[in-house]
Amino acid sequence: MPKLLGRTQGLKPQQIKRLHNLYRRRLPPADLLLPEQARDLARLSAELGRQIGLVVSRKGEVEQVVVGLPERLPAMDPSRLRRGRTRLAGHFLLRTHLGAGGLGPPDLSELGLKRWDLVAVLEVDEQGEAGLIHLAHLLPQPREGQDHRLLEPFRAGQAPEDLSRLVRSLEEELARLAPARAVASQGAALLVSVGDRPRAEAATRLEELAELARSAGLSVVGRVIQRRLRPDPRTLIGPGKLQQVLVQALRAGADLLLLDQDLTPSQARSLAAATSRELKFMDRTQLILDIFAQRAATAEGKLQVEMAQLRYLMPRLASRDDGLSRLTGGIGGRGPGETKLEIDRRRVRQRLGRLEQDLARLAQQRQQRRQARGRGGLPVLSIVGYTNAGKSTLLNTLTHSQVPAEDRLFATLDPTTRRLRFPREREVIITDTVGFIEDLPPELLRAFAATLEELAQANLLLHVADAANPRAEELIAAVNHILDELDLSRAPRLLVLNKADIAPAAALETLRNRYQGVAISARDPSTLPALLARIEEMAFGQPRTLTSGRAVG
Repeated sequence: MPKLLGRTQGLKPQQIKRLHNLYRRRLPPADLLLPEQARDLARLSAELGRQIGLVVSRKGEVEQVVVGLPERLPAMDPSRLRRGRTRLAGHFLLRTHLGAGGLGPPDLSELGLKRWDLVAVLEVDEQGEAGLIHLAHLLPQPREGQDHRLLEPFRAGQAPEDLSRLVRSLEEELARLAPARAVASQGAALLVSVGDRPRAEAATRLEELAELARSAGLSVVGRVIQRRLRPDPRTLIGPGKLQQVLVQALRAGADLLLLDQDLTPSQARSLAAATSRELKFMDRTQLILDIFAQRAATAEGKLQVEMAQLRYLMPRLASRDDGLSRLTGGIGGRGPGETKLEIDRRRVRQRLGRLEQDLARLAQQRQQRRQARGRGGLPVLSIVGYTNAGKSTLLNTLTHSQVPAEDRLFATLDPTTRRLRFPREREVIITDTVGFIEDLPPELLRAFAATLEELAQANLLLHVADAANPRAEELIAAVNHILDELDLSRAPRLLVLNKADIAPAAALETLRNRYQGVAISARDPSTLPALLARIEEMAFGQPRTLTSGRAVG
């Protein structure tokens, strides 16, 4: 027997039976409700003294019956419904209202949050008779600043238009207006930024988030910026703005909300409850972790990324239910056993323990290789910098290597080591490390700690910066901040201003003077002699006149 939802306490068995009988009703999709159906529903609602809500499929089948309080109906959960991947929910919501009155703000909020095909309210007068039906639907495009349209109130069986045809036309118009998606894209994302930053700064952050999305294989179909002093503690965005964002996602054909700010575990749960099943959401940290998971190629890199993902997941498991906790058997421990939550947490902890052991073993092997290089007496150079600044390209040009280098964020994760030979048979070891980014997830820093130890052993850090980026100074400061967090503030650094061939001359000169940097184009070997001279001077203590460097081994 289908389950009744909501406030069923205190109801008589006969009343519960009549509520169950509502599941047997088939409503006409074109008219919403027949007169006799409206009469029976109104009388039952008046007798109970409570609102009754029905969730009805496009075939007219009643799939949920919800009992509310006299003044309101509990929020519906469409995630439990059987439905396909349609733009709208594939169901409409009909509820009774004790007394005269139409659709209120909660109804219109439900319409946007859950993407219902239609939301309708049936008036019930003091004698328990059915009154007018008030109905609303979403609009494919805003009209006079409104996201929805209210139909003229009507009696049951007298809908002003064919409602099933109306829903089909709405979806056809939504599909026509939604931008075409890239064939290779894994999804379409709507970017959202929430905070007190100036709008221009928030737009710049969203541009970087868009680059991250494209690096992950997503297409960006829209952007939303909300300025507020403090994030909403429940959903980050706030209920009113969230409704607008979800309607915009529907119109843009988005299946993912990508938030620039990190979500707390409670915010993630609230968003999951508020949004429809077809619309996923992800924060900045999750996106970066996903990109790292795609890019990791070596066994060590895969272990590091898995560890970071598990550490991110741990606090986001549902809140622990201590009332059902049974971690041991015997006296005081008999009962249902471990809850699924506790089993999940235990498995995550066990997996983390194994990962830490494996990474410790790999870190020991890396340390042995570093010691072997140290016995050779060769200086070690490490290339660091913001992601997509040109670090791998510089390594390739300096050493004539074939390290993969692409114009996208985090194209290279696994460290690469090469030898760079100078004239007079001088050599250095040069390594390329993972790129940095603003607000780099702490889980990643912890997971990649062994890899980043390479930086602590370096005799010189080559900080590669994109001089053509309008935010060059901010990104330089972000990298310096991360290096300070890694306790590398005392390591010698040389700022390498890449992309000098396309950077504005005035900005490039300012950066060069301020940071005593060297301007180059990593793709053009003719621009590298000055850089090589500075490297030899800082690595060996004597300046040399150099023309080239080449790889050995």
